[in-house]
Amino acid sequence: MARALGVTDNAVRAQLSSMERDGLVRQHGLRRGAGKPSYSYALTPDFEPALSRAYIPFLVRLLSQLAGRMSEEQLTALLRELGRQWAGELPPAGGNERSRLVAASALLNELGGITEVEERDGQLTIRGQSCPLAVLVQENPRTCVAIEALLSELVGMRIRECCERSGERARCCFEVGGAAGRRGRGAAKNKQE
Repeated sequence: MARALGVTDNAVRAQLSSMERDGLVRQHGLRRGAGKPSYSYALTPDFEPALSRAYIPFLVRLLSQLAGRMSEEQLTALLRELGRQWAGELPPAGGNERSRLVAASALLNELGGITEVEERDGQLTIRGQSCPLAVLVQENPRTCVAIEALLSELVGMRIRECCERSGERARCCFEVGGAAGRRGRGAAKNKQE
């Protein structure tokens, strides 16, 4: 590797060590020969999907097929349920209203968005500079309701999507308003605060 990249053996070792620490690669085998044994490395199963270019085109086509076979109401209901189920797999956000929204914003950022919580005239909003589902949103703007449901369930408050979809790229925007979501995962906890 060092020869192919034109760097030192130690530079390769340092990079592999960092990548192993970050969970991107793992030692896959040991090769013995003349001199020091050498290790082979493989991508970790969790990282391999990040390199695939098949997911987005597949999901765009799947969403298109669903939209062609379902009414808008059915598709919206399906997307909301998808968001609720996704939230059910995550721990509910804790703390006060603002800290729960900060946790929701952090989740969007982990998914590939760039968002932050802002407050204007007492209205809390998660506003983004990008959208983690931008390609799907271009295909069908109703995709945002899945994230709306995810966030509502996660923070235990009603969240309303007001995403910006005009222009060159989609930008997330979710306003806080109303009572807890349908399942109200955080409702009992919030009453205690």
